[in-house]
Amino acid sequence: MRKNLLEINNLHVEAEGKKILEGLSLTIPVGEIHAIMGPNGSGKSVLSNVLSGKEDYKIKSGKIKFRGKDITKLLPNEISNLGLFMAFQYPIEIPGVTIMNFLKTIHETKRKANGLEPLSPKEFLKFIREKSKILGIDDDVLKRQLNVGFSGGEKKRNEALQLLVLEPVLTILDETDSGLDVDALDVVSEGIKGMLNKDNSLLIITHYKKLLDKMQVNKTHILANGKIIKSGGYELAEEIEKDGFESLIK
Repeated sequence: MRKNLLEINNLHVEAEGKKILEGLSLTIPVGEIHAIMGPNGSGKSVLSNVLSGKEDYKIKSGKIKFRGKDITKLLPNEISNLGLFMAFQYPIEIPGVTIMNFLKTIHETKRKANGLEPLSPKEFLKFIREKSKILGIDDDVLKRQLNVGFSGGEKKRNEALQLLVLEPVLTILDETDSGLDVDALDVVSEGIKGMLNKDNSLLIITHYKKLLDKMQVNKTHILANGKIIKSGGYELAEEIEKDGFESLIK
């Protein structure tokens, strides 16, 4: 039996006095790929933000455990250092900071958190080039400012590179497939699959199933009215694609 990596128990979350998540429970074992689907306004992005430790939301009750540790009240950097990576629908731009320097900083921060020395410049350059090659990113792109002037697909590809560099234990993709054309979706999905193994897990949060088509999803969950209302296999995503969410939401 696989050990649980993420455990969410009866989570209730509010924002500005409005109830958003109402008794959400979810368990993701090590080595599995899970998907959460739901209509707009169902609380999908709120869940991803809460899991990453954003303070815009108030957890009224419930508990979130990651790698056996209660992370309900931890700060974003503390959660990240435990091995959780969040890829957002709209990656931010950071003028004045090159992609290479940004990747070097986050990689060194991760190694320091794990008690490791940073790689030498030569070792790091080799490491980055190996990861970039998987996604078809050349050295000229690494010299550009982070996400500045990037297309939607370029931003998502850059986030996939961050994912490969950090090699997280749990990756949460929040609407990562939004705005990607077929070719970009293929590249990003291959990059994601390239870092998956029996010791890490993936949570895909999406409105559509096009990214799920590229992955071997173990379980699909439907989020509506602030909680998981149904769980199943990939066939549940196919059902939603065919009939919509209305047939499942009472």
